[in-house]
Amino acid sequence: MREATLVAIALPVLCEVAWNLSRGYKLAAEDIANAIAVLVEADNVEVDRGGVDAGLAMLRAGGDFADGVIAYEGLALGAEVFTTFDKKAVAILKKHSSIRTRLLS
Repeated sequence: MREATLVAIALPVLCEVAWNLSRGYKLAAEDIANAIAVLVEADNVEVDRGGVDAGLAMLRAGGDFADGVIAYEGLALGAEVFTTFDKKAVAILKKHSSIRTRLLS
């Protein structure tokens, strides 16, 4: 990676990294957040910073990185409400953001 001129990392890749570090390697959420933060801070890495920040905020609040990314991308596309079956994601977003949520049953 150090020798590459540019390393483009799509948000789904970081969602997979977070999931694998959590489920496969059993790392703590803060360790996963720190690993992702270090990775995306490399000078030659190009990433959707807003999406990464949303994912990291969700992860650090006790949720899943991917849920933060999904909420961010939905808002970026013009959605007004984050709709999900995930009770935990709704609770975290209500507590830590201004994103409107709707829990499906």
